[in-house]
Amino acid sequence: MNTAPTKKTTSKPAAKSTAKPVTKSASASSPRRAARHEKSINIALQGGGAHGAFTWGVLDRLFEDDRIWVEAISGTSAGAMNAVVAAQGMFDGGAEGARESLRSFWRSVSEAASGSPYRRIPSAIMAGDWSLKASPSYVFFDLLSRMVSPYEMNPFDINPLRKLVGELIDFEKVRACQDMHIFIAATNVETGRVRVFSRDEMELDAVMASACLPSMFKAVEIDGVPYWDGGFMGNPPLFPFFHGSPSNDIVIVQINPVFRAGAPKTAKDIQNRLNEITFNGSLLHELRSIDFVTRLIEDGKLDPSEYKKMHLHIIQSRKRMRELDASSKLNAEWDFLQHLFEIGRDVAGKWLKAHFHDLGERSSVDIRQMFTGVGVLPHHHADAV
Repeated sequence: MNTAPTKKTTSKPAAKSTAKPVTKSASASSPRRAARHEKSINIALQGGGAHGAFTWGVLDRLFEDDRIWVEAISGTSAGAMNAVVAAQGMFDGGAEGARESLRSFWRSVSEAASGSPYRRIPSAIMAGDWSLKASPSYVFFDLLSRMVSPYEMNPFDINPLRKLVGELIDFEKVRACQDMHIFIAATNVETGRVRVFSRDEMELDAVMASACLPSMFKAVEIDGVPYWDGGFMGNPPLFPFFHGSPSNDIVIVQINPVFRAGAPKTAKDIQNRLNEITFNGSLLHELRSIDFVTRLIEDGKLDPSEYKKMHLHIIQSRKRMRELDASSKLNAEWDFLQHLFEIGRDVAGKWLKAHFHDLGERSSVDIRQMFTGVGVLPHHHADAV
């Protein structure tokens, strides 16, 4: 799928495409948006297992700020779950409802995982190490997943998370939430292309497809088509915002590190770095495409009435999130989830203080520097912590 949808496409030179640039008439804000909501944004949420609790913290702080109206959320895997949980809460009680719904969801995730075999060993607990890399159960199942497929290891496709999401999320409310658009990504196994499910298509299978790691679970079939985790081709998808939201600002909540100094040496570290690169690949591709179109608009080579200029922003905690081992993505202890939540709130608060005034005016991240710098990412006040 084309991931540079800022362009207004045409099937024939003389014909106008139905995929028009976003305008207020094409996709207007909700009538519930009040004058106090000075800025409107789209939020794009990466996947990352339990690290999605960091995203929960970011969302909590953004929904808390009464100056901001969230027009749309896109997400993948854990990001998709955060998105539908927020939409259900928005339906029930606006921004405060979204905050309450997210806290309840993550608390339930932790309680459901209390019987999980993935537990930290005592020495890790004493050392304040959140990783599971020394957990016998984690090591065993990790090795097993490399030798046996889920079709052999889990023939009945047992997935406790599916049961939990099905019990906690009322998808009728999600589909009925008119205040916020929702887009979640899954990867079509047969074509290798991204499939984006919109709010009207939202159902349990779509969310579980977005979070389906092929080494752990069977592909999720929807209308006879098998899907895997959306992170392979859209982590998170940005292009739906171009024609599905009136806001020109995209706030990306990034979990997976783009930059990591040095070459990994152990087999486990090599695999982890490969996963990070893979799950960031589609995002970097979309960012580059957006920047390319932006430059053409700024240089007067594209008609701004035919192309939409987007403002890009990234909320991340490179230092603190990069310190976490990949195995901690399966650690659902409440203390750990709260730790990630507090990091997310802290970083989002600092980002708002530094960049709220940029919303609606300009990008707060230099995409060109990301691609022209040698191993260097742009530093900002909020994302260096």
